[in-house]
Amino acid sequence: MAEFIKVYNDNPNPREIKRIAEILNDGGLIIYPTDTVYGLGCDITNTRALERVAQIKGVKLDKANFSFICEDLSNLSDYVRQIDSPTFKLLKRTLPGPYTFILPGNNNLPTVFKKKKTVGIRVPENNIARAIVHELGNPIISTSIYDEDEVIEYTTDPELIFEKWEKLVDCVVDGGYGGNVPSTVIDLTQGEPILIREGKGDLVL
Repeated sequence: MAEFIKVYNDNPNPREIKRIAEILNDGGLIIYPTDTVYGLGCDITNTRALERVAQIKGVKLDKANFSFICEDLSNLSDYVRQIDSPTFKLLKRTLPGPYTFILPGNNNLPTVFKKKKTVGIRVPENNIARAIVHELGNPIISTSIYDEDEVIEYTTDPELIFEKWEKLVDCVVDGGYGGNVPSTVIDLTQGEPILIREGKGDLVL
């Protein structure tokens, strides 16, 4: 059964964050808060954990559209090809924030993602998510958890999330009620920004 760990976004407890990072280090799956909806994630360097996430989502790993949750823009050069100045300025202006930016990936991408040639990057405005990444030392992947309820697409109550997911994941991080509007997705691989999905945030392209 999964661990249920309460963390306060205003001031995440280092001990709790360390425990969550240990679970990720051991190949565990976590559900955690972002600045939009709760996400399902794991360490991007652990192929077995990535395969578990893909299996839960019912997709093939090499076809999965998982985003990378980064602590800040300093992680960018690890996984993204050199980007031009206007693109960097756009990222700097909007992150941390509720956006997923699709960028051209470089040769450092984990093997399972190399065929895709692009990567979705997120730097959420959520202290818990960024603290977990900082403690782990590299990004975690993020994919939204959907609800079968057609009216409420995303579950927002951590206790209900735990009831539903406790046998599928290793940890549910309770960071308070989540949102139910996903991130806005913008493709930056074509020169001009292209809106792929309108979600939270009021970015004017």
